[in-house]
Amino acid sequence: MGRVRNLRQARDRRHKRLRQRLKGTADRPRLFVFRSLNHIYAQIVDDQQGATLVSASSAESEIRDGLVGLKKSERAKRVGETVAQRARDQGLDKVVFDRGGYQFHGRVQALAEGARERGLNF
Repeated sequence: MGRVRNLRQARDRRHKRLRQRLKGTADRPRLFVFRSLNHIYAQIVDDQQGATLVSASSAESEIRDGLVGLKKSERAKRVGETVAQRARDQGLDKVVFDRGGYQFHGRVQALAEGARERGLNF
């Protein structure tokens, strides 16, 4: 139990450090990633207004149906593609990538690659 709390606290410290220099604006909102044990979540946030512009997750019913039988990193890539498509539909093409204190590796990297493939620039 102690190790889990320390890992969570370490991630929170890393994320706070990242957020000191990452700010989402109306021109270039922030693409935020949260990773849980079974799902991955992505939001595009305008920090100046404090508003979520676009979101997608592997827990959504419309996305979840197409993810059956895929590995977690493949699911993350699909979520990245979905959030990028939704952003492009709203006219967003440039974002700042906020990895949320996680290493840019595995599922986080797969989500970023999926978003880049669908036309998001970061």
